Amino acid sequence: MKIFKYRQQIQPSDKEAIADIIKSCGFFSDEEIDIAVELAEEKLAQPLESTYRFLFAEDENRVIGYTCYGLIPATSSSYDIYWIAVSNNLRGQGLGKLLMAETEKIIYQSGGRQIYVETSSRDQYKPTHKFYETCGYHQEAFLKNFYHEGDSKIIYTKVLK
Repeated sequence: MKIFKYRQQIQPSDKEAIADIIKSCGFFSDEEIDIAVELAEEKLAQPLESTYRFLFAEDENRVIGYTCYGLIPATSSSYDIYWIAVSNNLRGQGLGKLLMAETEKIIYQSGGRQIYVETSSRDQYKPTHKFYETCGYHQEAFLKNFYHEGDSKIIYTKVLK
């Protein structure tokens, strides 16, 4: 993997980069892609009020992966990771693990002690489950038929130390 740099400050051009990365995964519906972009739009429109935080991985000023995360309202140290995605042509090269580790470091430095991520139980998400487990997350909950019949929600957690 080439050397890349991290950036936390969101830019207007990131909306298109986020959409492109999410589309490239081939997992997400148009509605889910719209939601990913809406989180960026909220942060751009209300930079101080929005609770969404971003971390971008860039290679030669091109976004190649990102996370969107934030402190869970009404908690003191629990964070959600809403999105973690890497350009499809770079998947499997370790960028996602590096991005997750850097996100966890930022969360910890911000006072975060627990991280929650949720994903689908559908078979196409088995690599996602393995990714979270490899990053030290464990399954905390399984909510049967949460998204649709036969599509349950899995919640993974990690305690930061």
